[in-house]
Amino acid sequence: MHYSIQTLSQLRPILQGFRKSRGLTQANMAAYLGVRQQTYAELEANPAAASVERLFKALRVLGVEMVLSPAPDTDMQPEPEPPSGYVTPPEKDPRRATQVEQPRMPAKRKASRTALKTGQPKREDW
Repeated sequence: MHYSIQTLSQLRPILQGFRKSRGLTQANMAAYLGVRQQTYAELEANPAAASVERLFKALRVLGVEMVLSPAPDTDMQPEPEPPSGYVTPPEKDPRRATQVEQPRMPAKRKASRTALKTGQPKREDW
């Protein structure tokens, strides 16, 4: 059976469905992946926040293959060319766009410092 996924919110029920159809519990999945049950439960509860690598590992354990295909052509049409003699306004012409300096992001903190402040354990590496 093929499932078409257009939004990340569709991942959770699909992951749960594949796991349950294989007769696996979250604890079974965690054991196969080498993580705690709570860690797998977090992935399954919010797969959109998981890394692609972790999602692929879970799909591999479930025996699920991911296939990507082009979307229907409805929204993929190129923009029509403007009529000859038409002048593109400066705000829409990428050649005339001025570069705006991006604000600097604060430096990333180490996980151990964050774990102490938030009270959450350090993220499990798998």
